[in-house]
Amino acid sequence: MTYLIDAWLDRPHPYLRILHRETGEVCVVLEEEALGELRDQGDLDVTDLSSTEPGVLKETVRNLFLFCYARALRPASELH
Repeated sequence: MTYLIDAWLDRPHPYLRILHRETGEVCVVLEEEALGELRDQGDLDVTDLSSTEPGVLKETVRNLFLFCYARALRPASELH
């Protein structure tokens, strides 16, 4: 499977999406709060998003998926 990173980080309410390249299906959506959490943890380097290195992009997508799954498993009381 191949994915496309659609990131709008330089706007008042930033967001990042990961799309399935062939179908256009949205697989992941990270909005302002989650992006802030990733940056605070040091897990989001915006330069990685514009890399042309396949290995860097693959690792970035992998980490974003893992973050989303971990966040989804947290109790709701820990998200705020």
